[in-house]
Amino acid sequence: MVNITLPDGNKKTFDKTPTGVDVALSISEGLARNCVAMEIEDQLLDLNNKIENDATVRLVTTKDPEALEIMRHSAAHVMAQAIQHIYKDAKLTIGPVVEDGFYYDIDMQPVSEDDFPKIEAEIKKIIKANIPFQRKVVSKSDALDFYKDEPYKLELITALEDGTISLYEQGDFTDLCRGPHVPHTGMIKAIKLMKVSGAYWRADQTKAQLQRIYGTAFFDKKELKEHLLFIEEAKKRNHRKLGLAMDLFSFHDEAPGMPFFHPKGMALWNTLLEYWREAHKEAGYVETKTPLILNRALWEKSGHWENYRENMYTTIIDETEYAIKPMNCPGGMLLFGARPHSYKELPLRAGEIGLVHRHELSGVLSGLFRVRAFHQDDAHLFMTPEQIEDEILGVLQLVEKVYGTFGLEFHLELSTRPEKSIGTDEQWDVATSGLESALIKYGRQFKINEGDGAFYGPKIDIHIQDALKRTWQCGTIQLDMALPERFDLSYIGQDNEKHRPIMIHRVVYGSIERFLGILVEHFAGKFPLWMAPVQAVLLPINDELAVYADDVKNTLEKAGLRVEVDSRTESLNRKVRDAQQMKVPLSITIGNKEKEAGTLSVRTLDGQVKYGIDHETFINTVKKHIEDKKRDLELFQG
Repeated sequence: MVNITLPDGNKKTFDKTPTGVDVALSISEGLARNCVAMEIEDQLLDLNNKIENDATVRLVTTKDPEALEIMRHSAAHVMAQAIQHIYKDAKLTIGPVVEDGFYYDIDMQPVSEDDFPKIEAEIKKIIKANIPFQRKVVSKSDALDFYKDEPYKLELITALEDGTISLYEQGDFTDLCRGPHVPHTGMIKAIKLMKVSGAYWRADQTKAQLQRIYGTAFFDKKELKEHLLFIEEAKKRNHRKLGLAMDLFSFHDEAPGMPFFHPKGMALWNTLLEYWREAHKEAGYVETKTPLILNRALWEKSGHWENYRENMYTTIIDETEYAIKPMNCPGGMLLFGARPHSYKELPLRAGEIGLVHRHELSGVLSGLFRVRAFHQDDAHLFMTPEQIEDEILGVLQLVEKVYGTFGLEFHLELSTRPEKSIGTDEQWDVATSGLESALIKYGRQFKINEGDGAFYGPKIDIHIQDALKRTWQCGTIQLDMALPERFDLSYIGQDNEKHRPIMIHRVVYGSIERFLGILVEHFAGKFPLWMAPVQAVLLPINDELAVYADDVKNTLEKAGLRVEVDSRTESLNRKVRDAQQMKVPLSITIGNKEKEAGTLSVRTLDGQVKYGIDHETFINTVKKHIEDKKRDLELFQG
């Protein structure tokens, strides 16, 4: 007799050893049809596992968050099976689940998206057959014998500890896997192959290049359709394409992973920095600047040479080894230590827009999202232990203000001590509890990521959500008691004795390049008026009015607006269309009537047109709109 306790406290008793399927059927057939797996003692298991002893069982249905990952893992197996049916010489490696689906790395002949229809046709046959996923436990020696003709599986099995190994069978296909899986292939209701790329085995360029085939899967076709529409919208918002089309930035082979900003891109860049400086000045920050290159001794002192050396660019100057800074922190330590400090000066909040360089592998470079040279809006806050909570709260409030200006929601995650770290247990305990208590006081829910902190301290990661509901980790707050000790920083306390300051590292934008890329996609290039690289374009209807348009431009520029004149010999409709394609918020028609009356006809990017606006009213209205940093374009009411 086996007693099963359900999460709601209800109990089920079985005379014979039940499986997860039996537990589900004892409740209802409908539930059983929608069950994907079960959880016992925090372990996810296949539904056909036998439950030998009394246990608390949670049934995982298609509505639970874990279900999609389990099903996509199963979909990766189905894709691999279909590929081996078609490509007999294909050798499998690994097929993990990723954020929006799954992929499988396969040693096989090159394939392209043109090959997807025949692979998907075979996948559909496998799904339609409702083939059960069956777990089989074998010894390591039996697994090695089974995969004697599969070199990648042999390598994976050899690296495992001795003992039993689980395989999953689905008809004529068997794969090395821990599981769990859905009960049968028929539960994969909607699947689509997305793209193919090259990938080296073990990410090692000296090893075989594989075909990495990506796919996605859902429990119903409607969800797949919505996902594909989302992808199409994301393609339209791709910051690399928009950045090129809007003449904002570019990349060149002469400096891989290092963006070049064009004049319009610099206008946008400077606007972001002006707002950053304005917000930080109001929050009591001062601005500093530290050198780009510092010697090896400094990086050894900070711990970066030991813990971060592989990501640093180095050079030799006067027979001494130097490194281009990957972070601004050590320079900030030298600044604080340059003179004595009193407790009366604390907290000291010092910000820096610092250019840093980090060596990223060429394969992971991705537009502005992953670069080798970027600017961090760093700040280092020095404080007494009693000030920790208030300073963290102050940073969180600043973050809320800045992100709110762009219409970005965010959530918080607390990351604790990683395996590779510096500092004492006591320092880490104090730092972690300081962050946690501040988060609790702040009043927002937060997630804890065990072991995901920086090597020098725990941190709060701030994940923003854009217009497409995608999340991006941008801001971070890191509490550090190790670096102040390494650099022997101190302040004179109220007792006239030396004390060690507590320090917070924090960024709001994070990488300014990356944040700008996120904003391009968030706004689909249609920036709010206060941010737009070109805020208004003047459209004279003929050559004779071009000179007058230049005069109007000068007037608007003196008022602080970013304005261009389109004096091309094109039709007005063409000029309006081109301005809309360049995402210019305001298109201003200049005709004889406007010149004689001293007025403007203004078309906003959303297609609304307002006629007969006098220059002074236009300037005052637009300047107020910009000053308030509004995100809409509703300037002229009535």
